[in-house]
Amino acid sequence: MSEIGTVTEPAALAVVLGTAFGLGLVLVIRGSLQYTATDHGQRRWQRFRARLPSVWNRRRVVLAAAAGVTAGALTAWPVAAVLTTAGTLTLPGLLGPDRQAARRTERMEALATWTEMLRDTLSAAAGLEQAILATADIAPAALGREMQHLATAVRAGQPLSSALRDFAEEAEDPLADVVTAALVMAAEKQASQLAALLGELAESVREQVAMRQRIDAGRASIRTGVRVTVLVTLAMVVGLVVFNRPYLDPFDSLTGQAVLGVVGALFALSFVWLTVIGRIDEPVRLMAPVSSADTSAAPRNTGGNR
Repeated sequence: MSEIGTVTEPAALAVVLGTAFGLGLVLVIRGSLQYTATDHGQRRWQRFRARLPSVWNRRRVVLAAAAGVTAGALTAWPVAAVLTTAGTLTLPGLLGPDRQAARRTERMEALATWTEMLRDTLSAAAGLEQAILATADIAPAALGREMQHLATAVRAGQPLSSALRDFAEEAEDPLADVVTAALVMAAEKQASQLAALLGELAESVREQVAMRQRIDAGRASIRTGVRVTVLVTLAMVVGLVVFNRPYLDPFDSLTGQAVLGVVGALFALSFVWLTVIGRIDEPVRLMAPVSSADTSAAPRNTGGNR
């Protein structure tokens, strides 16, 4: 009976702690999503949300918390609940395909293709506004939405330079800013040799696409090695828990939990390091949008002067 008691007490403690941790995490996320405080606090929360991965939605957080509670209940280790929750949130994005980099490369290729289309259309003695309207419907799909909005704004009579700036803000891409800046200068100052300039910009964009593809190919082998290492480690842990649980009895103590936490922190540190060294720094944007703080500080016409 004493053995049963020593086994069930840590398990019950892990279930209680894991459940409290999961419910607390869900309540924090739910409260954060419904947070409507002052404008300063709202902007601070929006900046914090912008730094989090876009895939960390409410559904994923709830699933991660449920996985952590389950792991804590099965192993009777509170640290295992925390590590499982963190791993469920982060590992799929780290070990899976880098969709963000692939989307970025696809948009760069689309930008180069559209720039070449503009160059060829301008070479046929068409004006810039007519060239944009002619290429909007046949632009690559990766920039299709932004191009349709640009064409709609031009057809609605919006000034071309203003429509191009809106296009750059919507595209949110440093290379798109470079191309758009050249088009804005041509629209406002009637710059000559625009077709030749667009050809050089398209060539530069394609060179950066080739460079990114070489970098992605090199990173693919590293990601494969990390994926194999993590899967083998997880399979070994699950196998020991299921088939040889007494081998892991030293982790039932407080010291064992501290050691497990240190090991998990080292794994997390290595994953963060891999993410940092694999990140490509983007160039500074030439046409950065105006922040909300700047717009709020701008003077407003209250209607007092007539």
